[in-house]
Amino acid sequence: MTATTTGLSLRADHITVAYQGGHPVLRDLFVAAYPGRMLAVTGPSGAGKTTLLWTLAGLIKPQTGEVSANGEPLRDRRDAIARGVALIPQGNGLDATLTAAENVFIALIAGGVPGEEAEARTAAALDRLGLAGQAEQLVEELSGGQQQRAAIARGLALRAGVLLADEVTSELDAVNRQLVLDLLQEESRRGAVVVFATHDMQAAEACDDQLHLDG
Repeated sequence: MTATTTGLSLRADHITVAYQGGHPVLRDLFVAAYPGRMLAVTGPSGAGKTTLLWTLAGLIKPQTGEVSANGEPLRDRRDAIARGVALIPQGNGLDATLTAAENVFIALIAGGVPGEEAEARTAAALDRLGLAGQAEQLVEELSGGQQQRAAIARGLALRAGVLLADEVTSELDAVNRQLVLDLLQEESRRGAVVVFATHDMQAAEACDDQLHLDG
């Protein structure tokens, strides 16, 4: 995995996405996201925010149109991971039977990061999210907000060229919400593409650009 790659641009070129032959969730949608900029994806529940992020992450193949990184089409999730597209999913996506540190460490090892570096990145990422004291706790023992921050730590530790974040402030109090927004902005300043799906309009205003979806 190109975990330290920056400078990628991400583009969805007139995509239409539907589930199991139903009505399209996204229809003829064009999106372009660029290095060093945060794009907020807003809209009511059911408008397609998560569907868009999953499509950008290579988890869903559009019926028409294509998703590309630096002009090269993304084939699937495996291809997206190899090219440095990380996803922090809504609901955190952590393994509840592992510790917070193990969840981060395993993702880095799977991405080809050497063991000692993976350990250092794991510790640093959890510390950035205020979870150094919870590193060895099982995820199932953490609060909802702590689980959300552990998932964010995992995404940040990857140092991806593209970071897709789905409602990552939804479980957080005001202090940690601002912390996470600050960290996402740091990723953007590092040169990453950051696409942030949110229903929080104040959080969206912290981004450089906004795309509003309306079901």
